[in-house]
Amino acid sequence: MADRPTAVSDFSAAMTGGQTFQLAGRPARYTVLFFYPKDNTPGCTTENIAFRDLHAQFQAAGTEIYGISRDSLRSHEGFKTKLGLPFELISDPDETLCLLFDVMKMKQMYGKTVRGIERSTFVIDAQGQIVKEWRGVKVAGHVDEVLEFVAHQA
Repeated sequence: MADRPTAVSDFSAAMTGGQTFQLAGRPARYTVLFFYPKDNTPGCTTENIAFRDLHAQFQAAGTEIYGISRDSLRSHEGFKTKLGLPFELISDPDETLCLLFDVMKMKQMYGKTVRGIERSTFVIDAQGQIVKEWRGVKVAGHVDEVLEFVAHQA
């Protein structure tokens, strides 16, 4: 990431709970957007559970969490219920947000090259600036690192 924060264009998107996410005017000090490849897969389940388990600490740090994938709202609702997620999931079936955040990549899966979401996390401040990003995320320890970042900001 560059030394200076990067502005994100305002956007809205459908999310679980029959709600619409709107970036502009978020009341939280920070918004965490984490992009993951697919509901109900092992790594994505582990990542969502890690964010779930630390949700209270993120809220104490003035931070709201939102997961994003290309899955449908129906899939997201089932995944959210199954895992007991206390945060909403944003559906991006047409890849609008994936392209905005440049997370669509060619990757190897079971010996084949496929186009998919590169697991990535972004911390956005109340002014709509990306203040930290992680790309090519490995799930183990990642959520702790994100929490440490937001908890130690001035």
